[in-house]
Amino acid sequence: MRHTITLAIFFFVLLSIAAHAEGRLEFRVSRAAQPPKIDGNLDDDVWNDDPLVLGDWLSYNPLYGTKMLQRTEVHVAYDDRNLYFAFHCFDNEPDKIRTTISRRDNIFNDDWVGLSLDSNGTGQTSYHLMVNPSGIQMDALNTSASGERWEADVVWDSAGKITDDGYTVEIKLPLQSIRFQDGHNVRMGILFWRRISRSGISSAWPDIPPGQWVFNRHAHLRFDDLKQPQLLEVLPSVTYSVNQLRASPGSWNKPNSKPDVGLSVKYGLTSSITLDATINPDFSQVESDAFQVQVNQRFPTFFSEKRPFFMEGMGLFNLAGSGGDGNMVTAVHTRRIINPSWGSKLTGTSGKFTFGILDASDASPLDRTDHKLFNIGRVMYGLGESNYLGAIVTDTEEDGRHNRVAGGDLSFRFKKRQQISATFLSSQTGGGSVATAGGTAEQLSYNFSDRKYAVATQVEHYGKGFEMDTAFYNRTGFTSGWAYGEVNFYPKNTNKSWLKRVNVFNWDKYGRDQLQDGNERFFLAGLRLNFTRQGFFRIDQGWGEEPWLGRKFKNDRMRLQGSVQLYRWLSLNGFFSNGWSTFYDRTNPFQGRSRSSNIGFTLQPNQHVNQSVSYNRVRFDRASDGQRVYTVHIVNFRSTYQFNRHFLVRAIEQFDSSKRRLLTDLLASYEFVPGTVFHAGYGSLFEKPGTAEYFTTSRGLFFKASYLYRF
Repeated sequence: MRHTITLAIFFFVLLSIAAHAEGRLEFRVSRAAQPPKIDGNLDDDVWNDDPLVLGDWLSYNPLYGTKMLQRTEVHVAYDDRNLYFAFHCFDNEPDKIRTTISRRDNIFNDDWVGLSLDSNGTGQTSYHLMVNPSGIQMDALNTSASGERWEADVVWDSAGKITDDGYTVEIKLPLQSIRFQDGHNVRMGILFWRRISRSGISSAWPDIPPGQWVFNRHAHLRFDDLKQPQLLEVLPSVTYSVNQLRASPGSWNKPNSKPDVGLSVKYGLTSSITLDATINPDFSQVESDAFQVQVNQRFPTFFSEKRPFFMEGMGLFNLAGSGGDGNMVTAVHTRRIINPSWGSKLTGTSGKFTFGILDASDASPLDRTDHKLFNIGRVMYGLGESNYLGAIVTDTEEDGRHNRVAGGDLSFRFKKRQQISATFLSSQTGGGSVATAGGTAEQLSYNFSDRKYAVATQVEHYGKGFEMDTAFYNRTGFTSGWAYGEVNFYPKNTNKSWLKRVNVFNWDKYGRDQLQDGNERFFLAGLRLNFTRQGFFRIDQGWGEEPWLGRKFKNDRMRLQGSVQLYRWLSLNGFFSNGWSTFYDRTNPFQGRSRSSNIGFTLQPNQHVNQSVSYNRVRFDRASDGQRVYTVHIVNFRSTYQFNRHFLVRAIEQFDSSKRRLLTDLLASYEFVPGTVFHAGYGSLFEKPGTAEYFTTSRGLFFKASYLYRF
């Protein structure tokens, strides 16, 4: 396996040296004499010039190559402080435009328009900025290793307005918010996209053919004499919490109050290298994790990172081939750092190199005599158009124990629609009371896709002794491989047809689990349909078996899944699965039958109200006698009233029958820009011990204020 991956890396690096990017269109951007007022009205002098001369906008999701019938005009300008973008999105049915006044990053089902900006022009990192007709923002940091990461929030300004002929949008992007190599002749990659909600189709210019992504299609913007303003941000934060635990069914302990002050600083060492540092940061989790079924789970449950310091720029630290159907979800899962007392992060680019260094000290409330130190280094060498060769080193130290991992990865796209990735990691763990052990992890994957066909395959191996403290992965001690194939069919006139795409697919997996002493296999065949109104339906049937403690268990199952934006104010989604399953007991496992279902809806009766409800039910019966082993009910209920783009009130109720708990969470939140926020919240936890009724076991108030100051 190691020799195969090494040869593959060498071969494709040689190919990359010979490869060259095709010619791209380039637009010279005019300097604005006066900055536009960001109000959604395109009546400023800077927008009087002709729009950019673009070709046809073509669809890329859920189908490719259909010409967008609605016209879109784009203007670009700049000055010493900002980049400016203006969009006029024509629509011959403006009364059918869908828009909401909602929280940030919650507009995907609306109509929206936006851009992908590769500010460094390296083909490795781009900023994705989208705006709905109400001016609400959605942004992501896109990297060649991780794709789009929606956790990061960029500081920028936007406004939108519905007009008689569609809607207009203005964007102001401060130069301090992006990293680029300044100079007298600066080139940035650019791509524009637009989504029309009622059709469920997203289109772009330049087009994005199947198997390619923004880095392969960016046109260029050219700026004369563009300088990076000195970046210095200071973010002080203050939190105050009051928590109370119940001492007995009839009494409470004394309230425990905790004031806290933290400080974070961001400093631009150069125009493209940034240092972040934080002391005693506020990592209070304003957003509660949604309840998930955690009964009888073979693999650990993944919860996303939501803490601002760690979210920004985390796509850099991911590895090729992770996520998706692979064993490793991410190589750096910062929720492993439970309660950091300090942290620092150095990120940037230099020529074709992109790098990052993350250090943190975890003062977790666990029973430790020392803090746990995290040290992570990552470097990537860009080979053009999202291709790269990378390396990663991680080290954790705790009470004399250490875990050290070093490795490399490769991602290379050749002939545009084919991509190969490879990863190799080697770990060593020892010290303290832990015996020294080591192991390796390898993966090699291949993908091909066009409008009609797509195939993908991956092989991976994780040794018994492999361990990586910073990562989130499911298991070790196995070798497996899978293959996937699909065929797509389209109606003759996709613009008029309610059916947009028919997709037939299959997925096959085979492997050997050394720890469970057996072979695993699974075969899946299915059908997907895409409709108007963002409609989606999937049905599949799987057959297979898995080993557990040296025994074989069937895991055949059938699954249904669907979603639709039924009306502008109502979206529905559902899921159903039924089949054989395993009861993962460490001493007495047995075969069972599992049935799970999930139904949810989002109700938006007007631009300000958002009501979402999801209900999940899982039932497990012993196969030998039909005896019910467990039934789990999970309910997540969220109500939000968004007064304007800055201020909201939100109520959450979450119920988990398996743990007999009910969580309530009330929040009032004001966010002027990312970083300048004010939160006030109240939470309570109800539990049901034994045969007693539900009663409150803990409750608490918290207040948080932070202010982002840019010098």
